[in-house]
Amino acid sequence: MPAAFELSEVSVMRPGKLLLADVSWTVDENERWVVLGPNGAGKTTLLQIIGASMHPTVGTVDILGERLGQVDLSELRTRIGHTSTKVAERIPPAESVRDVVLSAAYAVTGRWNEEYDEHDHARAEQIMGEWGIAPLAGRTFGTLSEGERKRVLIARALMTDPELLLLDEPGAGLDLGAREDLLASLETLAHDDDSPALVMVSHHVEEIPIGFTHVLLLRDGKVVAQGPIDEALTADNLSRTFGQRIQLDDDGGRYAARRAGYGRRAVRPADTGENA
Repeated sequence: MPAAFELSEVSVMRPGKLLLADVSWTVDENERWVVLGPNGAGKTTLLQIIGASMHPTVGTVDILGERLGQVDLSELRTRIGHTSTKVAERIPPAESVRDVVLSAAYAVTGRWNEEYDEHDHARAEQIMGEWGIAPLAGRTFGTLSEGERKRVLIARALMTDPELLLLDEPGAGLDLGAREDLLASLETLAHDDDSPALVMVSHHVEEIPIGFTHVLLLRDGKVVAQGPIDEALTADNLSRTFGQRIQLDDDGGRYAARRAGYGRRAVRPADTGENA
């Protein structure tokens, strides 16, 4: 299976700060990854690297068959879908939902005088229908709820049929109902064989959709663990990642984590044969 991207011994250094330290990571095109770690772990920096928005200080990065430093970044970025609060902040509040999605065809925020063809309009209508935001098409972005905004941003990221989709904390700021609605949609996306390679950044195991296949755990810019989610997502690895004793529960692929009680070993319930 071809790799969507491959990082080899990547480090990112800034004056007085090591943001990433010797990270090697390969993601195949059919894999769905979640990146977990505390604030300051280097998650955002890692996403900027694989989103072709930042070059490493040391190491090599190959994305969609192209090596950073030897490729036209503007062309490479059109092949990558990306959702984040920074993208949301660049969208004019008065922009219609339809134009927020449609303008992704030109990789711009804020429609001006671009000309879109029939295919662009059809694709925008299709993706809005798939993500349940067609009724919002005439609404302005600034009037949407947080859950509606997250769906619009994902639809925008999928507008160009990307080969790699990066989701930066899609569940942040959502209430329980909106989060569960979003996770249900992401589960559908994860199980679709035609979906691009997926990488989602989160702080919380509760936000991992069923169908995500792998996990990378990051702390202080260093990889704590990585691999298939049923092997690498353990209480011990979470405890090392977040710096405290964590108990992990797994209910059919939906996870929950909490601080382990005094005197209790941080384990999966499966390790003891008991429910926590």
